[in-house]
Amino acid sequence: MILVNTDFVPGSEISESLGLVRGSTIRAKHIGKDILAGLRTIVGGEIKEYTEMLVEARNESVRRMQAQAEKLGADAIINVRFVTSQVLSGAAELLAYGTAVKLTK
Repeated sequence: MILVNTDFVPGSEISESLGLVRGSTIRAKHIGKDILAGLRTIVGGEIKEYTEMLVEARNESVRRMQAQAEKLGADAIINVRFVTSQVLSGAAELLAYGTAVKLTK
């Protein structure tokens, strides 16, 4: 599956638009990681526990978006975007979305 954040796929022509596809997940870290993250806000620096959480969420939301596109018979997803929002303290939703398309080469 080809993923691009542009409205075209280099070297290919879009033959059909199959519509919006999306994948999302809500992730939280356990209390021990939240405590470590809280301590890091005091001393400064990267909060690795949350960086890791968002990487996991991004990967899962992309997998879910791709699965939806595959069900539609898509060859690619164009205009891929990500949105993150806080759901609770220490929990975030990550949404990936784009347009599923069929290609001709």
